[in-house]
Amino acid sequence: MLPPERDLVRNLAEWLPRQRWFGGKDGPIHDLTIGTATELLHGDPSLHHLVLDVRQDDTTDHYQLLLGARRDLPDRLRHVEIGGPCGDRSAKARLYDAAHDPDLTRVLLDALANGASAGPLRFHHADGARIRTDLASLPMTAEQSNTSLLFGDEYICKLFRRLSPGVNLDLEVNLALSRGGCARVPAVLGWIELEPGLGARAGEGGEPVTLALLSDYLHTGVDGWSLAIASVRDWFAHTSPPGGDEWAELDASAAGGDFAAEAERLGAATAEVHRALADAFGVTVVPPGEVRAMAARMNAELTGTCRAVPGLAPHAKALTEAFLDLAARAEPLPVQRVHGDYHLGQVLRTESGWTVLDFEGEPARTQSERRALAHPLRDVAGMLRSFEYAARFLITKAGTVPSESGPRLETRAHAWAARNRAAFCRGYAAGGGPDPAAHSVLIRAFEFEKAVYEVRYEAQNRPAWLAVPLKSLAHLTV
Repeated sequence: MLPPERDLVRNLAEWLPRQRWFGGKDGPIHDLTIGTATELLHGDPSLHHLVLDVRQDDTTDHYQLLLGARRDLPDRLRHVEIGGPCGDRSAKARLYDAAHDPDLTRVLLDALANGASAGPLRFHHADGARIRTDLASLPMTAEQSNTSLLFGDEYICKLFRRLSPGVNLDLEVNLALSRGGCARVPAVLGWIELEPGLGARAGEGGEPVTLALLSDYLHTGVDGWSLAIASVRDWFAHTSPPGGDEWAELDASAAGGDFAAEAERLGAATAEVHRALADAFGVTVVPPGEVRAMAARMNAELTGTCRAVPGLAPHAKALTEAFLDLAARAEPLPVQRVHGDYHLGQVLRTESGWTVLDFEGEPARTQSERRALAHPLRDVAGMLRSFEYAARFLITKAGTVPSESGPRLETRAHAWAARNRAAFCRGYAAGGGPDPAAHSVLIRAFEFEKAVYEVRYEAQNRPAWLAVPLKSLAHLTV
């Protein structure tokens, strides 16, 4: 039921740059070819799995698409149509992104439950997993780099849109932690792989590629970012008692929506996950020379970012001193698998406590960079930065607060961040993690490294947010 390949490629080349998950929006597509095409359901509608090879300049990236084809497209799917009618007069098909079609996504559940194969696709279910196949799907709207499908209130299936060779870190880490009995991650139920890999014809070698991950859906969970923002909003709205002095602006515990107890519990849960990662993947000790090299990379990134973002320059001296201090005090450092992109949006508060999600690492980094071992305090630093962001989100968001209240709210933001940072570190140390207070040089370098990354990212992608990392550095570098 698919149209001629030339028509399909033309439509895809026009449609692809408009998708949130397409990573090449900053440049034109120079070539688009269909790497693999596998029919998963024949008829009307039909379902096809495509891997698109997209060349931009000298780089070729690979994207996954579930392509649906119908002769008559219902109104509920018109917003995901790809081009207009394709094919000859006798068999014109309307093409669309079938991730939005619950009539077709059930095919994925059937194949996962049965451990099926289709062409180069392999469907796996975890040992002992019993997967229901009668659930309708609904795509989540919050993600940008991937697409997640909710099947009822039972499962969440993450489709990795931009593909990389090898086992996806999210699958590798979650599967290892699930098998090790870690209760802080959603249980892995199944996954889909492409054989033999990317950039090769079927049967010509290459690594398996993870296409999707099916996990338990924690329907009672609320993400940490939402909870933190609610706490900040309550603190900003809190009225000091009559006659209160400046100290009232610094006592963030006075507001009814205090987040510190949850921050402390989150710290303990983070330490638990780090122990589970160490048990699953092991710990290695790197020599002082590698620590000095790491500090040199931090300083080089700072230099480049100061050239690109002049607003960082006033903090450069304090940041450089932190990196030089790390190099001067370098000693053997234990490293292990860590989360790699740890922040409040990557954790859920459920009825049974905190759960950690998304072990893919920072999306802008290469696979080898994401797999690199690190000291667990790198994750701690990421969460400390996230508290700084949560504290200032409502100030930065245009029109949220009157401009004349800015200085007062910045004082309150700093107080909220400081209280919750301390609570998180306290919980992390009590939970068995390395005490940030006893590793002040290391945690300070990690946090400043993350802040430099944030400054560059915001300047390139969200200029209105640049004040967040710069304002926090004004407090942290004194």
